[in-house]
Amino acid sequence: MKILLVEDDHTISAAICDGLRQEKFAVDVEYDGEAAYYSILGSRYDLIILDVMLPGMNGTELAQALRTQKISVPILMLSAKAEITDKITGLNTGADDYMAKPFSFEELLARVKALLRRPPATLGQVIQADNLALNTVTTTVTRGDKPIQLSAKEYALLEYLLRNKQQVVSKQNLLNHVWDFDADVLGHTVEVTIANLRTKIDRPFDKPLIHTIRGFGYTIKE
Repeated sequence: MKILLVEDDHTISAAICDGLRQEKFAVDVEYDGEAAYYSILGSRYDLIILDVMLPGMNGTELAQALRTQKISVPILMLSAKAEITDKITGLNTGADDYMAKPFSFEELLARVKALLRRPPATLGQVIQADNLALNTVTTTVTRGDKPIQLSAKEYALLEYLLRNKQQVVSKQNLLNHVWDFDADVLGHTVEVTIANLRTKIDRPFDKPLIHTIRGFGYTIKE
């Protein structure tokens, strides 16, 4: 497995590299954000370890640029900033995990291995099907250039369908993942919510995306 480490502190980067190489990882190193960006565009990495405070393009800017380019390589972000707001910013701009400095190498290694166990393709901040896009950070939905206003449950149901697009999702599965365990849900709640979604994201457009698979459930097809 090949890792790119982006860290401008040479002492820290050398220590991390040595440890990872002893664990049989291949490691490339960049010391500034812009160089890392072009290195990532030209190579295939299984994981990026990314410091926030970098010369030129900083870590959050780099993570955001990569996700904008649909590059879904897992990112483990490192920072001396340990405030909750800093962690939220890092995660919302594209990082998959966040570690505050100082940290132990053992914990870093555990997080690296955990990220590498995840499926190779991640969905990123924006989930799409055809020209329908759902932004999981801003919680906005658009189809083409048209913004679509959804209720909280309509949004949650659409997000779950998009995360499982091309798969058939049962009514019970939707109830389990979209509604609270103790919510007062009527028997036709899913059907009503699906109908409302279709009114907003399908009927005004030429191509329907939500499909009913009778006896099985619902799916979004591109």
